[in-house]
Amino acid sequence: MNLEALLGLLQGQDLGKLAEQVGGNEGQVKNGVMAALPAMLTALSKNTGTEKGAQELSNALETKHDGSILNNLSGYLSNPDLKDGAGILNHLFGSQTSNVANAVSQSSGLDSNGSMKILQMLAPVLMGMLGQQKKQNNLDAEGIGNLTSMLASNFGSEAGASGIKDVVTNLLDANKDGNVMDDIMGMVGKIFGGNK
Repeated sequence: MNLEALLGLLQGQDLGKLAEQVGGNEGQVKNGVMAALPAMLTALSKNTGTEKGAQELSNALETKHDGSILNNLSGYLSNPDLKDGAGILNHLFGSQTSNVANAVSQSSGLDSNGSMKILQMLAPVLMGMLGQQKKQNNLDAEGIGNLTSMLASNFGSEAGASGIKDVVTNLLDANKDGNVMDDIMGMVGKIFGGNK
């Protein structure tokens, strides 16, 4: 399953459920999803760039995120496990999680709470999608690493998505000079200024 298919899961009724949970209208939520997914994939791809990171993700997909979440996505979106999502985000972004949520907020028009919630709700769905791929294609740790890298680059090439990828890469590589956020927010504003 590629990301277009994942986005397809979040159309119509499911998008409405997501909007109910997150607040904001369906257009904002869709933009939020379009920003949140590449952000998480960029971080996942970075994590799986090391053998240890790829193995850790592979283990997590085997034990906890096997893809069963996709069997009843509507049910999950009506009653999401935000704690699980928060744990995944902490693993992906660490102390930068709120900055990533701010970047999603800037690109979507959702408030920061809504952006954080969309990240928390989508993280287990994305992990479930990867888990399903692992199971169906019998992927080992290296295969999972290749999959996340491919998805990150494919999705990042879409208009707008490359902007959030750059933001996340900068956040994860930031040299902590104290005022990174001003620069990043300015950059996000420019990139997404054209969005409705």
